[in-house]
Amino acid sequence: MAQTVGDYVLARLRDWQVEQVFAYPGDGINGIVTAFGKADNKPRFIQARHEEMAAFQAVGYAKFSGHVGICMATSGPGAIHLLNGLYDAKLDHVPVVAIVGQTARSAMGGSYQQEVDLQSLFKDVASDYLVEVNVAEQLPNALDRAIRVAQANRCPTALIIPADLQEEEYSAPQHAFKQVPSSPPSLAHTRVVPVAEDVQRAADVLNAGEKVAILAGQGARSAAAEVRELAERTGAGVAKALLGKDVLSDELPYVTGAIGLLGTRPSYELMRDCDTLLIVGSNFPYTQFLPDFGQARAVQIDLDGRFIGMRYPTEVNLVGDARATLQALLPLVETKPDGKWRETIEGNVASWWETIDRQAHIEADPVNPMRIVTELSTRIPDDAIVTADSGSAANWYARCLRIRADIRGSLSGTLATMGPGVPYAIGAKFAHPDRPVIALVGDGAMQMNGLAELITIKHYHELWSDQRCVICVFHNNDLNQVTWELRAMGGAPKFVESQTLPDVDYAAFARGIGLEAINVDAPDQLGPAWDAALSATRPAVLDVRCDPEVPPIPPHATFEQIKAATEAVLKGDPNALHLLTEGIKTKAQEMLPGRKS
Repeated sequence: MAQTVGDYVLARLRDWQVEQVFAYPGDGINGIVTAFGKADNKPRFIQARHEEMAAFQAVGYAKFSGHVGICMATSGPGAIHLLNGLYDAKLDHVPVVAIVGQTARSAMGGSYQQEVDLQSLFKDVASDYLVEVNVAEQLPNALDRAIRVAQANRCPTALIIPADLQEEEYSAPQHAFKQVPSSPPSLAHTRVVPVAEDVQRAADVLNAGEKVAILAGQGARSAAAEVRELAERTGAGVAKALLGKDVLSDELPYVTGAIGLLGTRPSYELMRDCDTLLIVGSNFPYTQFLPDFGQARAVQIDLDGRFIGMRYPTEVNLVGDARATLQALLPLVETKPDGKWRETIEGNVASWWETIDRQAHIEADPVNPMRIVTELSTRIPDDAIVTADSGSAANWYARCLRIRADIRGSLSGTLATMGPGVPYAIGAKFAHPDRPVIALVGDGAMQMNGLAELITIKHYHELWSDQRCVICVFHNNDLNQVTWELRAMGGAPKFVESQTLPDVDYAAFARGIGLEAINVDAPDQLGPAWDAALSATRPAVLDVRCDPEVPPIPPHATFEQIKAATEAVLKGDPNALHLLTEGIKTKAQEMLPGRKS
Protein backbone atom coordinates (compact mmCIF):
# COMPACT_ATOMS: atom_id res chain seq x y z
CA MET A 1 0.00 0.00 0.00
CA ALA A 2 1.36 3.41 -0.96
CA GLN A 3 2.41 5.78 1.83
CA THR A 4 0.06 8.77 2.06
CA VAL A 5 0.95 12.25 3.26
CA GLY A 6 -0.93 11.45 6.47
CA ASP A 7 1.18 8.31 6.91
CA TYR A 8 4.34 10.30 6.34
CA VAL A 9 3.43 12.99 8.89
CA LEU A 10 3.11 10.34 11.61
CA ALA A 11 6.28 8.58 10.49
CA ARG A 12 8.18 11.84 10.75
CA LEU A 13 6.74 12.50 14.21
CA ARG A 14 8.02 9.08 15.23
CA ASP A 15 11.43 10.03 13.84
CA TRP A 16 11.28 13.03 16.21
CA GLN A 17 10.49 10.55 19.02
CA VAL A 18 7.03 12.05 19.57
CA GLU A 19 5.12 9.58 21.72
CA GLN A 20 1.68 11.22 21.86
CA VAL A 21 -0.43 13.77 20.04
CA PHE A 22 -3.10 15.59 22.05
CA ALA A 23 -6.04 15.92 19.70
CA TYR A 24 -9.70 15.80 18.79
CA PRO A 25 -10.85 14.26 15.50
CA GLY A 26 -12.80 15.85 12.65
CA ASP A 27 -13.19 15.37 8.92
CA GLY A 28 -10.58 18.03 8.20
CA ILE A 29 -7.91 15.63 9.50
CA ASN A 30 -9.47 12.34 8.41
CA GLY A 31 -6.42 11.46 6.34
CA ILE A 32 -4.16 11.75 9.40
CA VAL A 33 -6.64 9.99 11.71
CA THR A 34 -6.72 7.09 9.24
CA ALA A 35 -2.94 7.02 9.36
CA PHE A 36 -3.01 6.61 13.15
CA GLY A 37 -5.03 3.45 12.65
CA LYS A 38 -2.63 2.05 10.07
CA ALA A 39 0.35 2.88 12.31
CA ASP A 40 -1.01 0.96 15.31
CA ASN A 41 -1.68 4.28 17.07
CA LYS A 42 1.98 5.31 17.15
CA PRO A 43 2.40 8.04 18.21
CA ARG A 44 -0.54 7.64 20.55
CA PHE A 45 -3.66 9.70 19.75
CA ILE A 46 -4.72 11.26 23.09
CA GLN A 47 -8.37 12.18 22.71
CA ALA A 48 -9.32 15.27 24.74
CA ARG A 49 -12.93 16.32 25.29
CA HIS A 50 -12.37 19.60 23.42
CA GLU A 51 -9.65 21.02 21.18
CA GLU A 52 -8.80 23.79 23.67
CA MET A 53 -8.09 21.07 26.23
CA ALA A 54 -5.86 19.26 23.73
CA ALA A 55 -3.81 22.44 23.37
CA PHE A 56 -3.60 22.88 27.16
CA GLN A 57 -2.53 19.25 27.51
CA ALA A 58 0.25 19.85 24.98
CA VAL A 59 1.33 22.93 26.93
CA GLY A 60 1.35 21.00 30.22
CA TYR A 61 3.31 18.18 28.62
CA ALA A 62 5.89 20.63 27.22
CA LYS A 63 6.22 22.55 30.49
CA PHE A 64 6.97 19.47 32.54
CA SER A 65 8.89 17.35 30.00
CA GLY A 66 11.05 20.00 28.35
CA HIS A 67 10.07 18.55 24.96
CA VAL A 68 7.84 19.97 22.23
CA GLY A 69 4.14 19.32 22.79
CA ILE A 70 2.08 18.33 19.73
CA CYS A 71 -1.63 19.06 19.37
CA MET A 72 -3.95 18.45 16.45
CA ALA A 73 -7.41 19.56 15.35
CA THR A 74 -9.66 19.69 12.35
CA SER A 75 -10.23 22.73 10.16
CA GLY A 76 -12.54 25.63 10.99
CA PRO A 77 -14.08 25.21 14.46
CA GLY A 78 -11.44 22.75 15.66
CA ALA A 79 -8.61 25.07 14.70
CA ILE A 80 -10.36 28.01 16.32
CA HIS A 81 -10.74 26.07 19.57
CA LEU A 82 -6.97 25.57 19.79
CA LEU A 83 -6.26 29.29 20.05
CA ASN A 84 -6.53 29.84 23.82
CA GLY A 85 -4.13 27.02 24.62
CA LEU A 86 -1.71 28.19 21.94
CA TYR A 87 -1.76 31.73 23.32
CA ASP A 88 -1.02 30.26 26.74
CA ALA A 89 2.05 28.63 25.17
CA LYS A 90 3.07 31.84 23.41
CA LEU A 91 2.87 34.03 26.51
CA ASP A 92 4.60 31.51 28.81
CA HIS A 93 7.30 30.69 26.20
CA VAL A 94 6.43 27.02 25.77
CA PRO A 95 7.28 24.93 22.65
CA VAL A 96 4.09 23.56 21.06
CA VAL A 97 3.32 22.55 17.47
CA ALA A 98 -0.28 22.66 16.22
CA ILE A 99 -1.14 20.49 13.21
CA VAL A 100 -4.51 21.48 11.74
CA GLY A 101 -6.60 20.41 8.81
CA GLN A 102 -8.07 22.68 6.14
CA THR A 103 -10.73 22.58 3.45
CA ALA A 104 -9.72 20.65 0.34
CA ARG A 105 -7.53 22.77 -1.93
CA SER A 106 -10.02 22.68 -4.80
CA ALA A 107 -12.73 24.15 -2.54
CA MET A 108 -10.65 27.00 -1.07
CA GLY A 109 -12.11 30.42 -1.73
CA GLY A 110 -15.54 28.98 -2.41
CA SER A 111 -17.17 29.67 0.98
CA TYR A 112 -17.10 25.94 1.62
CA GLN A 113 -18.35 24.46 4.88
CA GLN A 114 -15.94 25.09 7.78
CA GLU A 115 -13.62 27.10 5.54
CA VAL A 116 -11.74 29.64 7.62
CA ASP A 117 -8.70 31.70 6.65
CA LEU A 118 -6.35 29.80 8.93
CA GLN A 119 -3.30 31.80 7.85
CA SER A 120 -4.96 34.94 9.20
CA LEU A 121 -6.29 33.11 12.24
CA PHE A 122 -2.88 31.81 13.35
CA LYS A 123 -0.60 34.60 12.10
CA ASP A 124 -0.29 36.19 15.56
CA VAL A 125 -0.24 33.20 17.87
CA ALA A 126 2.11 31.25 15.56
CA SER A 127 4.03 34.27 14.31
CA ASP A 128 7.41 32.55 14.62
CA TYR A 129 6.48 29.86 12.10
CA LEU A 130 3.24 29.24 10.22
CA VAL A 131 2.97 27.39 6.92
CA GLU A 132 0.31 25.77 4.78
CA VAL A 133 1.46 22.58 3.09
CA ASN A 134 0.01 22.44 -0.42
CA VAL A 135 2.24 19.81 -2.05
CA ALA A 136 3.70 16.67 -0.56
CA GLU A 137 7.24 17.78 -1.39
CA GLN A 138 7.03 20.50 1.29
CA LEU A 139 7.48 17.65 3.76
CA PRO A 140 9.49 16.87 5.77
CA ASN A 141 10.94 20.39 5.73
CA ALA A 142 7.76 22.16 6.86
CA LEU A 143 7.14 19.79 9.78
CA ASP A 144 10.79 19.74 10.80
CA ARG A 145 10.99 23.52 10.82
CA ALA A 146 7.79 23.77 12.89
CA ILE A 147 9.38 21.54 15.54
CA ARG A 148 12.81 23.16 15.41
CA VAL A 149 11.44 26.71 15.62
CA ALA A 150 9.13 25.80 18.49
CA GLN A 151 12.04 24.29 20.41
CA ALA A 152 14.57 27.01 19.59
CA ASN A 153 12.27 29.98 20.20
CA ARG A 154 10.18 28.41 22.99
CA CYS A 155 6.96 29.25 21.18
CA PRO A 156 3.93 27.78 19.39
CA THR A 157 4.13 27.06 15.66
CA ALA A 158 1.44 25.83 13.28
CA LEU A 159 1.27 23.52 10.26
CA ILE A 160 -1.85 23.61 8.06
CA ILE A 161 -2.46 20.53 5.90
CA PRO A 162 -5.52 20.52 3.57
CA ALA A 163 -7.78 17.49 3.87
CA ASP A 164 -7.32 16.22 0.31
CA LEU A 165 -3.51 16.42 0.50
CA GLN A 166 -3.47 14.18 3.58
CA GLU A 167 -4.90 11.32 1.50
CA GLU A 168 -2.59 11.74 -1.50
CA GLU A 169 0.45 9.56 -2.05
CA TYR A 170 3.56 11.01 -0.46
CA SER A 171 6.41 11.95 -2.78
CA ALA A 172 9.69 13.21 -1.36
CA PRO A 173 11.65 16.23 -2.65
CA GLN A 174 13.60 15.04 -5.72
CA HIS A 175 16.28 17.60 -6.46
CA ALA A 176 18.59 19.18 -3.90
CA PHE A 177 18.78 22.47 -5.79
CA LYS A 178 15.05 22.72 -6.43
CA GLN A 179 13.50 21.59 -3.16
CA VAL A 180 15.88 21.68 -0.21
CA PRO A 181 15.59 18.48 1.84
CA SER A 182 15.52 18.57 5.62
CA SER A 183 18.27 17.27 7.87
CA PRO A 184 17.53 14.23 10.06
CA PRO A 185 15.54 15.01 13.21
CA SER A 186 17.78 16.35 15.95
CA LEU A 187 17.80 19.21 18.43
CA ALA A 188 20.69 21.63 18.46
CA HIS A 189 21.86 22.86 21.86
CA THR A 190 23.89 25.94 22.62
CA ARG A 191 25.03 27.90 25.66
CA VAL A 192 25.07 31.63 25.07
CA VAL A 193 27.41 33.58 27.37
CA PRO A 194 27.75 37.39 27.45
CA VAL A 195 31.09 39.03 26.74
CA ALA A 196 33.56 39.04 29.65
CA GLU A 197 33.56 42.83 30.01
CA ASP A 198 29.81 42.89 30.69
CA VAL A 199 30.05 40.00 33.14
CA GLN A 200 32.72 41.95 35.06
CA ARG A 201 30.52 45.06 35.12
CA ALA A 202 27.69 42.96 36.58
CA ALA A 203 30.02 41.58 39.24
CA ASP A 204 31.10 45.13 40.13
CA VAL A 205 27.47 46.14 40.70
CA LEU A 206 26.79 43.11 42.91
CA ASN A 207 30.02 43.57 44.86
CA ALA A 208 29.17 47.21 45.58
CA GLY A 209 25.73 46.35 46.97
CA GLU A 210 25.04 45.96 50.67
CA LYS A 211 21.44 44.75 50.41
CA VAL A 212 21.24 42.39 47.43
CA ALA A 213 17.95 40.95 46.18
CA ILE A 214 17.49 38.29 43.50
CA LEU A 215 14.34 37.80 41.44
CA ALA A 216 14.29 34.34 39.83
CA GLY A 217 11.88 33.35 37.07
CA GLN A 218 11.32 30.18 35.08
CA GLY A 219 14.41 31.00 33.00
CA ALA A 220 16.52 30.28 36.09
CA ARG A 221 15.28 26.70 36.47
CA SER A 222 18.37 25.16 34.89
CA ALA A 223 20.57 27.39 37.08
CA ALA A 224 19.09 26.61 40.50
CA ALA A 225 22.43 25.57 42.00
CA GLU A 226 24.12 28.72 40.70
CA VAL A 227 21.34 31.01 41.98
CA ARG A 228 21.65 29.37 45.37
CA GLU A 229 25.44 29.78 45.44
CA LEU A 230 25.18 33.43 44.41
CA ALA A 231 22.57 34.11 47.10
CA GLU A 232 24.75 32.50 49.76
CA ARG A 233 27.83 34.38 48.58
CA THR A 234 26.16 37.81 48.48
CA GLY A 235 23.81 37.37 51.44
CA ALA A 236 20.88 37.99 49.10
CA GLY A 237 17.28 37.02 49.52
CA VAL A 238 15.57 35.29 46.57
CA ALA A 239 12.04 36.14 45.49
CA LYS A 240 10.38 33.98 42.84
CA ALA A 241 8.13 35.01 39.96
CA LEU A 242 5.07 32.78 39.78
CA LEU A 243 6.37 30.67 36.87
CA GLY A 244 9.63 30.28 38.79
CA LYS A 245 8.00 29.07 42.00
CA ASP A 246 9.65 25.65 41.68
CA VAL A 247 13.15 26.99 40.89
CA LEU A 248 14.36 26.96 44.52
CA SER A 249 13.15 25.14 47.61
CA ASP A 250 11.05 27.11 50.09
CA GLU A 251 12.95 25.31 52.82
CA LEU A 252 15.93 27.59 52.17
CA PRO A 253 15.72 30.29 54.87
CA TYR A 254 16.47 33.18 52.48
CA VAL A 255 13.90 32.22 49.82
CA THR A 256 11.07 34.72 50.30
CA GLY A 257 8.55 32.98 48.04
CA ALA A 258 6.34 34.39 45.32
CA ILE A 259 6.32 38.06 44.38
CA GLY A 260 3.48 40.31 43.28
CA LEU A 261 -0.24 40.49 43.92
CA LEU A 262 -0.24 36.75 44.73
CA GLY A 263 3.06 37.02 46.55
CA THR A 264 4.35 37.01 50.10
CA ARG A 265 5.13 39.78 52.52
CA PRO A 266 8.86 38.86 52.75
CA SER A 267 9.16 39.26 48.96
CA TYR A 268 7.49 42.66 49.19
CA GLU A 269 9.87 43.69 52.00
CA LEU A 270 12.89 42.34 50.09
CA MET A 271 12.15 44.58 47.11
CA ARG A 272 11.13 47.52 49.26
CA ASP A 273 14.43 47.60 51.18
CA CYS A 274 17.14 46.33 48.79
CA ASP A 275 19.83 48.52 47.20
CA THR A 276 20.86 46.02 44.48
CA LEU A 277 18.66 43.82 42.28
CA LEU A 278 19.60 40.84 40.10
CA ILE A 279 16.85 39.56 37.80
CA VAL A 280 17.46 36.04 36.42
CA GLY A 281 15.20 34.56 33.75
CA SER A 282 12.13 36.62 34.55
CA ASN A 283 9.98 39.16 32.74
CA PHE A 284 7.85 39.87 35.83
CA PRO A 285 5.60 42.74 34.67
CA TYR A 286 4.34 44.37 37.88
CA THR A 287 6.81 47.17 38.51
CA GLN A 288 4.93 48.33 41.61
CA PHE A 289 6.35 45.24 43.35
CA LEU A 290 9.94 46.00 42.32
CA PRO A 291 12.19 48.55 44.06
CA ASP A 292 11.28 52.19 43.55
CA PHE A 293 12.98 53.64 40.49
CA GLY A 294 16.36 55.03 41.53
CA GLN A 295 16.44 52.98 44.72
CA ALA A 296 18.50 50.03 43.47
CA ARG A 297 21.25 49.34 40.98
CA ALA A 298 20.12 46.45 38.80
CA VAL A 299 21.49 43.65 36.64
CA GLN A 300 19.38 41.41 34.41
CA ILE A 301 20.20 38.01 32.89
CA ASP A 302 17.93 36.65 30.16
CA LEU A 303 18.38 34.36 27.18
CA ASP A 304 16.05 36.53 25.08
CA GLY A 305 17.35 40.02 24.42
CA ARG A 306 13.85 41.21 23.56
CA PHE A 307 12.92 41.14 27.23
CA ILE A 308 15.99 42.83 28.64
CA GLY A 309 15.51 46.11 30.51
CA MET A 310 11.73 46.18 30.04
CA ARG A 311 10.53 46.29 33.64
CA TYR A 312 13.23 48.09 35.61
CA PRO A 313 16.06 50.48 34.63
CA THR A 314 18.83 47.87 34.65
CA GLU A 315 22.42 49.11 34.65
CA VAL A 316 23.98 45.95 33.20
CA ASN A 317 22.12 43.65 30.79
CA LEU A 318 23.48 40.17 30.18
CA VAL A 319 21.96 38.26 27.26
CA GLY A 320 22.78 34.63 27.79
CA ASP A 321 21.87 31.25 29.21
CA ALA A 322 21.20 31.68 32.93
CA ARG A 323 23.39 28.79 34.08
CA ALA A 324 26.34 29.57 31.83
CA THR A 325 26.16 33.28 32.62
CA LEU A 326 26.04 32.71 36.38
CA GLN A 327 28.92 30.25 36.12
CA ALA A 328 30.96 33.00 34.45
CA LEU A 329 29.80 35.56 37.02
CA LEU A 330 30.32 33.60 40.24
CA PRO A 331 34.15 33.62 40.32
CA LEU A 332 34.03 37.43 40.12
CA VAL A 333 31.56 37.92 42.98
CA GLU A 334 32.96 38.59 46.43
CA THR A 335 31.73 36.66 49.46
CA LYS A 336 30.01 39.00 51.88
CA PRO A 337 30.04 38.24 55.60
CA ASP A 338 26.65 37.32 57.08
CA GLY A 339 25.13 40.48 58.37
CA LYS A 340 22.04 42.36 59.33
CA TRP A 341 20.53 42.19 55.83
CA ARG A 342 20.51 38.38 55.64
CA GLU A 343 19.41 38.15 59.27
CA THR A 344 16.45 40.41 58.51
CA ILE A 345 15.48 38.39 55.42
CA GLU A 346 15.57 35.09 57.26
CA GLY A 347 13.60 36.54 60.17
CA ASN A 348 10.93 37.84 57.80
CA VAL A 349 10.69 34.46 56.04
CA ALA A 350 10.38 32.50 59.29
CA SER A 351 7.74 34.92 60.56
CA TRP A 352 5.83 34.64 57.29
CA TRP A 353 5.49 30.86 57.42
CA GLU A 354 4.34 31.11 61.05
CA THR A 355 1.75 33.67 59.95
CA ILE A 356 0.56 31.44 57.10
CA ASP A 357 0.11 28.56 59.53
CA ARG A 358 -1.91 30.72 61.92
CA GLN A 359 -4.04 32.13 59.10
CA ALA A 360 -4.69 28.65 57.73
CA HIS A 361 -6.01 27.51 61.11
CA ILE A 362 -8.51 30.34 61.46
CA GLU A 363 -12.01 28.96 61.79
CA ALA A 364 -14.00 29.37 58.57
CA ASP A 365 -17.33 28.25 57.13
CA PRO A 366 -16.83 25.38 56.62
CA VAL A 367 -13.14 25.01 55.60
CA ASN A 368 -10.44 27.64 55.33
CA PRO A 369 -9.05 27.40 51.75
CA MET A 370 -5.53 28.24 52.96
CA ARG A 371 -5.56 25.11 55.08
CA ILE A 372 -6.25 22.96 52.02
CA VAL A 373 -2.79 23.86 50.74
CA THR A 374 -0.93 23.94 54.07
CA GLU A 375 -2.19 20.43 54.83
CA LEU A 376 -0.95 19.37 51.38
CA SER A 377 2.46 20.97 52.04
CA THR A 378 3.12 18.73 55.04
CA ARG A 379 2.51 15.51 53.11
CA ILE A 380 3.17 16.19 49.42
CA PRO A 381 5.55 13.62 47.85
CA ASP A 382 9.04 14.93 47.06
CA ASP A 383 8.63 14.12 43.35
CA ALA A 384 5.11 15.51 42.91
CA ILE A 385 4.04 17.79 40.07
CA VAL A 386 1.50 20.49 40.98
CA THR A 387 -0.70 22.43 38.58
CA ALA A 388 -2.93 25.31 39.58
CA ASP A 389 -5.79 26.96 37.79
CA SER A 390 -6.33 30.70 37.58
CA GLY A 391 -8.43 32.32 40.27
CA SER A 392 -8.23 32.25 44.05
CA ALA A 393 -6.75 28.73 43.89
CA ALA A 394 -3.68 30.38 42.35
CA ASN A 395 -3.42 32.66 45.40
CA TRP A 396 -3.24 29.75 47.80
CA TYR A 397 -0.83 27.84 45.51
CA ALA A 398 1.44 30.87 45.27
CA ARG A 399 1.50 31.76 48.98
CA CYS A 400 0.85 28.58 50.90
CA LEU A 401 2.47 25.67 49.03
CA ARG A 402 6.02 25.00 50.22
CA ILE A 403 8.16 23.73 47.34
CA ARG A 404 10.92 21.30 48.25
CA ALA A 405 13.11 18.56 46.77
CA ASP A 406 12.12 17.72 43.18
CA ILE A 407 8.58 19.13 43.30
CA ARG A 408 7.56 20.86 40.07
CA GLY A 409 4.72 23.30 39.64
CA SER A 410 3.15 25.56 37.04
CA LEU A 411 0.04 27.43 35.96
CA SER A 412 -1.00 29.85 33.23
CA GLY A 413 1.42 32.53 34.32
CA THR A 414 1.00 35.30 31.76
CA LEU A 415 -2.30 34.72 29.98
CA ALA A 416 -3.77 33.71 33.35
CA THR A 417 -6.59 31.94 31.59
CA MET A 418 -9.13 29.82 33.41
CA GLY A 419 -9.22 26.16 32.59
CA PRO A 420 -5.69 24.74 32.26
CA GLY A 421 -5.39 23.15 35.73
CA VAL A 422 -6.84 19.73 34.87
CA PRO A 423 -5.51 19.45 31.28
CA TYR A 424 -2.05 20.55 32.48
CA ALA A 425 -2.24 17.66 34.96
CA ILE A 426 -3.06 15.25 32.11
CA GLY A 427 -0.12 16.56 30.09
CA ALA A 428 2.10 16.20 33.16
CA LYS A 429 1.06 12.56 33.60
CA PHE A 430 2.04 11.77 30.02
CA ALA A 431 5.34 13.59 30.54
CA HIS A 432 6.03 11.71 33.79
CA PRO A 433 3.72 8.69 34.16
CA ASP A 434 5.81 7.54 37.15
CA ARG A 435 5.21 10.68 39.25
CA PRO A 436 2.17 11.81 41.28
CA VAL A 437 0.34 14.86 39.93
CA ILE A 438 -1.89 17.23 41.90
CA ALA A 439 -4.16 19.90 40.40
CA LEU A 440 -5.48 22.77 42.54
CA VAL A 441 -8.62 23.95 40.78
CA GLY A 442 -11.49 26.28 41.59
CA ASP A 443 -15.07 25.18 41.09
CA GLY A 444 -15.49 27.78 38.32
CA ALA A 445 -12.78 26.10 36.25
CA MET A 446 -14.23 22.68 37.03
CA GLN A 447 -17.59 23.76 35.67
CA MET A 448 -15.95 25.43 32.67
CA ASN A 449 -14.07 22.33 31.49
CA GLY A 450 -12.51 20.36 34.37
CA LEU A 451 -15.43 17.99 34.83
CA ALA A 452 -15.26 16.91 31.20
CA GLU A 453 -11.51 16.30 31.42
CA LEU A 454 -12.05 13.94 34.37
CA ILE A 455 -13.40 11.64 31.66
CA THR A 456 -10.07 11.92 29.86
CA ILE A 457 -8.26 11.01 33.08
CA LYS A 458 -10.52 8.00 33.53
CA HIS A 459 -9.94 6.97 29.92
CA TYR A 460 -6.13 6.96 30.08
CA HIS A 461 -5.06 6.45 33.70
CA GLU A 462 -4.15 2.79 33.24
CA LEU A 463 -1.30 3.89 30.95
CA TRP A 464 0.43 5.58 33.89
CA SER A 465 2.74 3.48 36.06
CA ASP A 466 1.89 5.72 39.03
CA GLN A 467 -1.85 6.32 38.73
CA ARG A 468 -1.99 9.02 41.40
CA CYS A 469 -3.57 12.09 39.81
CA VAL A 470 -5.40 14.15 42.45
CA ILE A 471 -7.79 16.89 41.38
CA CYS A 472 -8.49 19.10 44.40
CA VAL A 473 -11.57 21.29 43.93
CA PHE A 474 -11.91 24.52 45.93
CA HIS A 475 -15.68 24.26 46.22
CA ASN A 476 -17.02 27.67 47.31
CA ASN A 477 -19.80 28.26 44.75
CA ASP A 478 -18.21 31.59 43.86
CA LEU A 479 -16.05 33.02 41.08
CA ASN A 480 -13.93 34.08 43.98
CA GLN A 481 -10.98 35.92 42.46
CA VAL A 482 -13.22 38.28 40.49
CA THR A 483 -15.49 38.76 43.50
CA TRP A 484 -12.51 39.97 45.52
CA GLU A 485 -11.22 42.09 42.64
CA LEU A 486 -14.61 43.81 42.48
CA ARG A 487 -14.39 44.55 46.19
CA ALA A 488 -10.72 45.53 46.44
CA MET A 489 -10.10 47.26 43.13
CA GLY A 490 -13.48 48.71 42.29
CA GLY A 491 -15.06 49.14 45.71
CA ALA A 492 -18.13 47.25 44.45
CA PRO A 493 -20.12 44.69 46.41
CA LYS A 494 -20.43 41.13 45.15
CA PHE A 495 -22.85 40.92 42.22
CA VAL A 496 -24.61 37.65 42.93
CA GLU A 497 -25.93 37.10 39.40
CA SER A 498 -22.45 37.05 37.87
CA GLN A 499 -20.42 35.62 40.75
CA THR A 500 -22.43 32.83 42.40
CA LEU A 501 -22.05 29.38 40.81
CA PRO A 502 -24.60 26.56 40.72
CA ASP A 503 -23.85 23.93 43.34
CA VAL A 504 -22.37 20.70 41.96
CA ASP A 505 -21.19 17.58 43.78
CA TYR A 506 -17.83 17.11 42.05
CA ALA A 507 -16.98 14.02 44.05
CA ALA A 508 -20.27 12.40 43.04
CA PHE A 509 -19.46 13.03 39.36
CA ALA A 510 -16.01 11.49 39.79
CA ARG A 511 -17.45 8.54 41.68
CA GLY A 512 -19.96 8.04 38.90
CA ILE A 513 -17.25 7.56 36.27
CA GLY A 514 -15.17 5.23 38.44
CA LEU A 515 -12.59 7.54 40.02
CA GLU A 516 -11.70 7.73 43.69
CA ALA A 517 -13.74 10.52 45.27
CA ILE A 518 -13.68 12.20 48.67
CA ASN A 519 -16.00 14.88 50.03
CA VAL A 520 -14.56 17.21 52.69
CA ASP A 521 -16.97 19.33 54.72
CA ALA A 522 -14.95 20.02 57.88
CA PRO A 523 -11.33 21.07 58.54
CA ASP A 524 -10.45 17.98 60.60
CA GLN A 525 -11.27 15.84 57.52
CA LEU A 526 -8.62 17.54 55.37
CA GLY A 527 -5.49 15.71 56.54
CA PRO A 528 -7.00 12.22 56.29
CA ALA A 529 -8.53 13.13 52.91
CA TRP A 530 -5.16 14.16 51.49
CA ASP A 531 -3.60 10.98 52.92
CA ALA A 532 -6.25 8.86 51.24
CA ALA A 533 -6.00 10.65 47.89
CA LEU A 534 -2.19 10.50 47.83
CA SER A 535 -2.16 6.80 48.67
CA ALA A 536 -4.94 5.81 46.25
CA THR A 537 -4.21 3.37 43.46
CA ARG A 538 -6.25 5.34 40.94
CA PRO A 539 -6.94 9.03 40.19
CA ALA A 540 -8.92 10.87 42.85
CA VAL A 541 -11.07 13.96 43.20
CA LEU A 542 -10.92 15.86 46.48
CA ASP A 543 -14.10 17.96 46.73
CA VAL A 544 -13.50 20.50 49.53
CA ARG A 545 -16.27 22.87 50.54
CA CYS A 546 -14.41 26.01 51.51
CA ASP A 547 -15.18 29.53 52.64
CA PRO A 548 -15.33 32.17 49.87
CA GLU A 549 -14.91 35.00 52.39
CA VAL A 550 -11.35 34.22 53.49
CA PRO A 551 -9.64 37.20 51.84
CA PRO A 552 -7.00 36.56 49.18
CA ILE A 553 -5.94 40.22 49.35
CA PRO A 554 -2.16 40.23 49.83
CA PRO A 555 -0.76 40.91 53.32
CA HIS A 556 0.90 44.07 51.98
CA ALA A 557 -2.42 45.40 50.65
CA THR A 558 -2.52 49.15 50.26
CA PHE A 559 -4.76 51.35 52.34
CA GLU A 560 -6.76 52.15 49.21
CA GLN A 561 -7.45 48.44 48.56
CA ILE A 562 -8.57 47.84 52.15
CA LYS A 563 -10.68 50.99 52.03
CA ALA A 564 -12.30 49.88 48.75
CA ALA A 565 -13.13 46.45 50.14
CA THR A 566 -14.64 48.02 53.27
CA GLU A 567 -16.71 50.40 51.15
CA ALA A 568 -17.94 47.43 49.12
CA VAL A 569 -19.22 45.85 52.32
CA LEU A 570 -20.91 49.06 53.39
CA LYS A 571 -22.58 49.29 49.98
CA GLY A 572 -24.45 46.08 50.68
CA ASP A 573 -22.28 43.06 49.97
CA PRO A 574 -24.52 40.03 50.57
CA ASN A 575 -21.95 38.40 52.87
CA ALA A 576 -20.92 41.56 54.70
CA LEU A 577 -20.72 40.41 58.32
CA HIS A 578 -18.95 37.12 57.62
CA LEU A 579 -16.58 38.84 55.19
CA LEU A 580 -15.53 41.41 57.78
CA THR A 581 -15.09 38.78 60.47
CA GLU A 582 -12.83 36.58 58.32
CA GLY A 583 -10.85 39.56 57.06
CA ILE A 584 -10.16 40.92 60.52
CA LYS A 585 -9.18 37.51 61.90
CA THR A 586 -6.86 36.80 58.97
CA LYS A 587 -5.14 40.19 59.03
CA ALA A 588 -4.74 40.03 62.81
CA GLN A 589 -2.47 36.99 62.56
CA GLU A 590 0.30 39.17 61.12
CA MET A 591 0.34 41.23 64.31
CA LEU A 592 0.00 38.39 66.82
CA PRO A 593 3.17 36.29 66.54
CA GLY A 594 3.06 33.05 68.46
CA ARG A 595 -0.71 33.07 68.88
CA LYS A 596 -3.22 30.81 67.20
CA SER A 597 -6.88 31.68 66.82
